[in-house]
Amino acid sequence: MFLKYLLLVFIGLTGGILIAAGMVAFITIVGVLTRLAIRTDTAKRILLYEDIVVVGSTLGNILDIFKPPLPVGYVGQIIFGLFSGCFVGCLAVALEEVIQIFPIMTHRLKLKIGIPIIVLCLALGKGAGAFFQLFIHYKK
Repeated sequence: MFLKYLLLVFIGLTGGILIAAGMVAFITIVGVLTRLAIRTDTAKRILLYEDIVVVGSTLGNILDIFKPPLPVGYVGQIIFGLFSGCFVGCLAVALEEVIQIFPIMTHRLKLKIGIPIIVLCLALGKGAGAFFQLFIHYKK
């Protein structure tokens, strides 16, 4: 019985580590850190930024799993909200730059018609996924 639980803990931890590593790799590949470092003239500290993202992801996972009470009050919530908003904004801008691949893709695939349908399907899929996650998945 002990080995069964030990195996479950091992599988859970390795799965979590892989997902967290994938998220950090996604953020790095999209270029959020690189763009911020270049715009702030701190490119020599890019390795520090990457380490901070890894530590932040790890702490975020720990907080999400164990849900300890954090007595930060309204000021702490406001500061957290500001930093979260800055991060989401930077990620959205980086994703917007990545999404500029559509003109290149349509040119290379020689697509003349159907581009609005592709974009509509992407948007509907994203909306359906968000609806499923928020309203259906958590109803038990």
